[in-house]
Amino acid sequence: MAVELWRPTRARADASNIEAFRRAAELRHRLTLPDYDALHAWSVERPHDFWSFAAEWLRLPLHGALTVVRSADPMPHTRWFEGVTLNYAEALLYPAGLESSDAPALIGVVESGAEDRYSYAELRAEVARAQLALRAGGIGHGDAVVAFTANVPAAVVLLLACAGLGVRLATCSPDFGAAAAYARFGQLRPKALFASCGYAYGGRWFDTTVAVSELAGLLSRHGASDDGGSLGVVALPYPGHDHPAPNGVTAWSEWLATGAPGSAGEPTLVPLPFDEPLSVLFSSGTTGKPKAMVHRAGGLLLTHAKEHALHCDIRPRDVVFYFTTCGWMMWNWLVSSLAQAATALLYDGSPAFPDQLAPFALAERYAVSFFGTSARFIHSVQAAGLLPAREHDLAGIRTVASTGSPLSPSGFEYVYSHVGADVHLASISGGTDIVGCFMLGVPTLPVHAGQIQRPGLGVDLAVFDPSGRPLRGEPGELVCRQPLPSMPLSFLDDPDHARYSASYLERFPGVWCHGDTIELTAEGGIVVHGRSDTTLNPGGVRIGTAEVYRALEEVPEVIEAAAVGKKTGGGTGASNTDHTDEEVWLLVVLRDGVALDDDLVERIRAAVRANASPRHVPRRVLRVADLPRTRSGKLMEKLVGRLVNRLEPDDVAAVANPDSLESVRQAVALSP
Repeated sequence: MAVELWRPTRARADASNIEAFRRAAELRHRLTLPDYDALHAWSVERPHDFWSFAAEWLRLPLHGALTVVRSADPMPHTRWFEGVTLNYAEALLYPAGLESSDAPALIGVVESGAEDRYSYAELRAEVARAQLALRAGGIGHGDAVVAFTANVPAAVVLLLACAGLGVRLATCSPDFGAAAAYARFGQLRPKALFASCGYAYGGRWFDTTVAVSELAGLLSRHGASDDGGSLGVVALPYPGHDHPAPNGVTAWSEWLATGAPGSAGEPTLVPLPFDEPLSVLFSSGTTGKPKAMVHRAGGLLLTHAKEHALHCDIRPRDVVFYFTTCGWMMWNWLVSSLAQAATALLYDGSPAFPDQLAPFALAERYAVSFFGTSARFIHSVQAAGLLPAREHDLAGIRTVASTGSPLSPSGFEYVYSHVGADVHLASISGGTDIVGCFMLGVPTLPVHAGQIQRPGLGVDLAVFDPSGRPLRGEPGELVCRQPLPSMPLSFLDDPDHARYSASYLERFPGVWCHGDTIELTAEGGIVVHGRSDTTLNPGGVRIGTAEVYRALEEVPEVIEAAAVGKKTGGGTGASNTDHTDEEVWLLVVLRDGVALDDDLVERIRAAVRANASPRHVPRRVLRVADLPRTRSGKLMEKLVGRLVNRLEPDDVAAVANPDSLESVRQAVALSP
């Protein structure tokens, strides 16, 4: 049995948003729903009742009768709330729980400590000015613009200005480089490019003016712009940096003045269908052109509001922080917290500058109530032996959220020992594909080490074996048996949904297959074993990489590791249709001063054998200086696997630490 680490007091559970929602659902629908599991069962058994009541209870600005929640069409053709109109920007600029327009909406802070702040009134005014400038540039409903941007308030202003007018927006982080950004943005035929001409990371300033110029040239030269002419380029402001815009680029302040030199009044909020396209997000795969997923405005709004209010217990005036970049869906998720009348804290920079406790310093400085980060960050501060609660006042944090990769049981224990003994630790998991979560925290339930608490409300989650048989108590494929409003409306340039269906719906016809390996536990929770496409398969036995990493917690010399499959010839496993097998290779980052000698290799193998299984034991253990990861902290296992198999990785622009690639190559080259 898993160790129970936290249980809310009766008073805390009773005061939660989800408890109020449960009681209200009982009254409205004359039901008996004694606990979360009963509430969840109702949400998937009666989806019309659940989604319509959720939209009402969350006080979202949906206009029209909620008579048809979703069409009977199968995924991916499902349509939601037909006949209903809304505007995503209205929900965030005029949230139902807002007590005063002077309340803080956005705080943007960078490594230097410089910040930009917006109240809700100031945010509305800036959005209104941006809308007039968009219109002055001939940009309106149905058009697309793109943002090559740092995580700064101006990016949020742009998103809300576009949403109010029905303009689609796609974003990516400026560390991607021109070619990688063009592989994404070139699919949209944008009418304008908004760009950060520099950003700070790890104590250094990175000038991106050359990349911005190259990207603008690519977008114009290859006909990405609808009018075939040169692309308008606007420089987004960066807190604490007042550099003039480069030649050919319009400064943000100058661009705003093109629409309204002074006050612009209130924002324009065009009533739009629930399924109106809002944002285009991109897959982070390592092969081929990134998939461009079009997401509906209503789906994002309803899903995020459900997750924020009910699963994360976010309330008006809460300060919500999530370490993210504009190239990760968690940025969209963070911004949507404005619909709860909260304050969104945006941070741009390294989470380890000036030291590894920097995010906790932010939490103290801004009285953060919801602290979101990656499992990798938690594991890194744990490995460094740091004590956040001793160094910083973290008493204001009610919820700690972790995503990006599985959080180990010891990582759970570390949070409760050294961050807060009475925080709700919400491990969450979903993806860019749904801009949300399949499984999340539940503030009224106990937290068990190494487990996500439950499937989200409305999520008909199951675990399938390869034949489509439901499993419990053993690993299998994460599937969702019913449509969700935040599933993509479509892929770009995929009119018959062929690529969409091939990505999610072909393995188990009519069922969404997400590509994660998970396990339903005896406690009712979920353990994530890793991505299906990085699952190891030595001798035809499927192994989740998370199991290897959990075993390595017994080896303190190992700071970080990547377990990948090295292809070999002549395999006999039942699943080896290409007559190849694979063996497990383990690449490790070690503490300073530690040598990878025979004794340490044997202790690593022994720990894996004892805490996982003999099948998990690595054939090779290689030392590397660093492992490739995204800027949001995700370990790029697929990329490491390609390097180990001496294949060139694709889309390396997504790597935050490119020097790690050479470190892996050298280690592989030296291996016998």
